[in-house]
Order: sequence, then structure tokens, then C-alpha cells
Amino acid sequence: MSLRSQRRLAAEMLKVGETRVWIDPDRLYEVEAAITREEVRRLIHEGVIKALPEKGVSRARARVLHEKKKKGLRRGPGRKKGSARAKISKKQAWMTKIRALRRKLREMKARREIAEGDYRKLYVLAGSGTFESIADMERYIKAQGLWRKR
Repeated sequence: MSLRSQRRLAAEMLKVGETRVWIDPDRLYEVEAAITREEVRRLIHEGVIKALPEKGVSRARARVLHEKKKKGLRRGPGRKKGSARAKISKKQAWMTKIRALRRKLREMKARREIAEGDYRKLYVLAGSGTFESIADMERYIKAQGLWRKR
């Protein structure tokens, strides 16, 4: 049983696409018998043939993501595109490095690995951007012979 012509007529009358035409499965024989526009119009009026609602794209996931972004989530370096500086700003990189260097210097001073005067000199050098990393600073200390003799 093919209802193609009835579906086409109904789609035209309901001003929707053929895929959006719903035909009552219990009354298929009536729809099959309807071959004129008038008969199809009567079936639409009776509710045997209806237009299905439009399908939309759900915004539920988008709303959840928006809420998370409002809370400041999903904004880490993994979200960023572009150069290294776009991922981590120059200032952020500097802050991370200088804090690590100063922490290491404090530890070395506390353990009495370097002298108080040397600590101050190294602190100033670190602040001026001389050292690239903790390893670089330790190489400098070794080269200058600043390790305290035990």
C-alpha cells in the first residue's frame, strides 16, 4: 500500500515537507481510499492526517557550557589557540618562573647552602631575568663557586 500521492497532497495543503506529514496508522485504509484533494482535506480536518512539529537543535548542552564559562571554567591553556604567548601570557610565564627561583633561593638560604650575602646577589640577578630556570641558576652558582663549604 503506497500513500505517496496522499502524503504529497497533504504536505502541499499543510505547507510542510512530506517527511513531516503524520498519518494515523489505525486508519490507513481510509487514507489509501482518499484519492482527491477534497478527501485528503477532509482527513486533515478529522485529524487522521497531521503535520508533525518542526525538529530543532537542542540548546541544552550549549546552556550547560555557558554556565560553566560564566563560572570561569573551560578557560585554561588547553582552550586557547595560537602561539605560545597566546596560551600563557608573558606575565604569567614570568610569575611562574620568578616564584620558583625565589622559592629555591629561600630554601638554599634556610639550609645554609649559600651565604646571606650571596643570597641577596642571586635574588637581584633572578629579578633581573638572568636565569632561565632553577637548573640554570644552580649551574651559575656552581660556576661562580658560591656553594658554601661545609
